[in-house]
Amino acid sequence: MLSSRVPNVDPASTDWLTFTEAVNKKMSRVLLGPTLLFEKVRKGAEKSRRFYACSACRDRKDCNFFQWEDDKVSETRRLAREAENQSKRAIFTTQNYSRFRKFAAVPPDEKKFCQDCQMLLLPGEREVHSSHRTEAVSALQLSRPSILLRPLDNKKSNAQYLFTDRSSNFLLDTLAGLGIRKVLCVGTPRLQELIKLRNLEQKHEQMKSLLLDMDYRYSQFYSKNEFCHYNMFNHHFFDGKQVSVAVLQAFLTESEGHKVAMVADPPFGGLVTPLANSFSLISQTWRKLQSSDSSNTDIPMMWIFPYFFELRILQCLPSCIMLDYQVDYDNHPLYKHGKTGRKQSPVRVFTNISPRDIVLPKDEGYRFCSVCQRFVISLNKHCPKCNICPSKDGREWKHCFMCQKCVKPSWRHCQHCGRCALPDHLCGDGPGDKGCFNCGSLEHKRKACLLKVTYRINRQSNAKSGGKHVSQRALSKPKAKRSGAARRHKKLVALSK
Repeated sequence: MLSSRVPNVDPASTDWLTFTEAVNKKMSRVLLGPTLLFEKVRKGAEKSRRFYACSACRDRKDCNFFQWEDDKVSETRRLAREAENQSKRAIFTTQNYSRFRKFAAVPPDEKKFCQDCQMLLLPGEREVHSSHRTEAVSALQLSRPSILLRPLDNKKSNAQYLFTDRSSNFLLDTLAGLGIRKVLCVGTPRLQELIKLRNLEQKHEQMKSLLLDMDYRYSQFYSKNEFCHYNMFNHHFFDGKQVSVAVLQAFLTESEGHKVAMVADPPFGGLVTPLANSFSLISQTWRKLQSSDSSNTDIPMMWIFPYFFELRILQCLPSCIMLDYQVDYDNHPLYKHGKTGRKQSPVRVFTNISPRDIVLPKDEGYRFCSVCQRFVISLNKHCPKCNICPSKDGREWKHCFMCQKCVKPSWRHCQHCGRCALPDHLCGDGPGDKGCFNCGSLEHKRKACLLKVTYRINRQSNAKSGGKHVSQRALSKPKAKRSGAARRHKKLVALSK
């Protein structure tokens, strides 16, 4: 069982949610596979209640599945749900790779791609897509499908951000330098493309790769031994567990000295605990296939994720450590290389490989710390008091003797709060304080605020009346809107009097 405390994701919830993984339950399967079992944990004497929800979608508009755990689901309802899932299943499977071979044999000037359907078009299929937007396909686009396919952009389910060539080459050079010859690419299509391109160049030692990704469109370009349609939030294979698991096991088997490593780049909005659970299951599969010498070790792994998730990742995978290397993306407006200060990319590499063996490029400003025995960014100065290189965000941190730890350069020690914080923070508004950002109450969350509901009802009734009845308050100059923190502070002061 998998459990964790996570922020509120249910509009009706007033407190926190925990969740456990739902497996082998027919009534708890949706289009993206098995759901997760969440628990609404309420304050006070009110009893908690558990429910099933989609493992990957954080917005009910994308997947509206919701079911209380104790609900009895009729066979008719279950079959209707299964029929709905079947109607929405991906149109591509690994069998479509045979179409790719036919497409590769088509003359260059006849190769077309339908932008609306996001699929390669064979000559006999063009008439059906005559009203759609189509484009010519070059040899480069066929070898790099991520350039041809339109990146998914739903930030609450499957947003795709693709590595730059800089980050891809660093990851691949590092793995090759460690003697890795097989790379399991979990959500990293750019890395798979680079491996195949290098193999064609024959300038480097040959490597094998297997892409596990939720984007089924890649099945047009890769065979069943190169791609598996996979949901990393619930360790679900869409093409059938027996077939896909057999492919995975064959790939994870280390033969002829071909070492295996895993590189994962999950959506940043995903929950850490189910991701860590899936990666642990992959590691268990790898461990069972190795010799007895590897019975207590995990598969070498690189997990790409923002540095502010470090605590959660280390709680789930204590063997990992965060590197200072800043990963950047081609199609992300902020996560770019070369920026300074707070504008630097926050994405880092979490790995269970010894950090001493991972050499960060000196020409990008990284140096080796002989005390920490790892490479760090140049501004990450070693603190003799903490005995670590403390910076997480690429800036030079400073040591606070009152807090007895290093903090961000913009923070100042507050005598009233007894901790370091931003100079303009509200005293008493500690990191543990939670409440409604709408009215300041500590008893509920913003999504469950009655003040917000009342405002929406009044606005709807006013719209229905044609806007004829407008209060004098609406005509007056609106007051400056205070932040939720300010409202909570005022409430705390009132309670303390």
